[in-house]
Amino acid sequence: MSDTYRVPPPIPTLSVRPAPAPPPEPLGTRPEERELITGPIAAVEAILRQPRRVMYQVRQPGPGRLILRMVCIVIFCSLVYGVVVGTFSNGVQLWAAPAKIAGGLLITALICLPSLYIFTCLSGSQARLAEICGLLAGMLLLSTLLLIGFAPVAWLFSQSTESVTWMGALHLLFWFIATAFGLRFFANAYAHSQARSQVGLNTWMCIFVLVAVQMTTALRPIVGTAKTFLPQEKKFFLAHWGDCLKPLTQDSPTPALTR
Repeated sequence: MSDTYRVPPPIPTLSVRPAPAPPPEPLGTRPEERELITGPIAAVEAILRQPRRVMYQVRQPGPGRLILRMVCIVIFCSLVYGVVVGTFSNGVQLWAAPAKIAGGLLITALICLPSLYIFTCLSGSQARLAEICGLLAGMLLLSTLLLIGFAPVAWLFSQSTESVTWMGALHLLFWFIATAFGLRFFANAYAHSQARSQVGLNTWMCIFVLVAVQMTTALRPIVGTAKTFLPQEKKFFLAHWGDCLKPLTQDSPTPALTR
């Protein structure tokens, strides 16, 4: 009698697919989300404490007043933060920096609005143009409020250092953090627009960041001083940043961000 060895059959592997993420809770299901935002203070508190309330309000008919309030607050916060930026150099920059920051932010939003609307439509979203404008205003509002929160730290460094390059890098860092929170607000609101894909929104976010950083170069100097209000030479922002970093690597005095 010969021994026979049988190979045990392979154990079947069960492929466990992750459960799909549940759909977001519809806007307006909570009573506090349906309360009207009647003033600037209420708009600030809503965007900080109850962002869904802002998302719901801009979807209702006639959101023009709320959008106008948010835009006015954005301009005010931009001007205040611009004054803090201008205290690094004082003089002309006390009014030039606020004007450039507020104007550059609004111009960036206007430049990016058409592409945002097109990407939104291509993704299958049912959001109206007024709703998109309201969400964009809310995104800018949250970003500029965060900049106001960073303003005391920026002022401290502006009074304790003379390096234009490092101050510019600090302001860019604050801007990137504030913009990241603003884009997150927009992405959360976009999830309620019945869009079939996030590709268009992700593409637009990259476009918005690129346009914004290029705007800081096109409106230079924002930190530092120059003989003219606007630059006479066209530059890509990466080339401009590289020129600003050269003095640090060559151990030479740091120039103003004017080139």
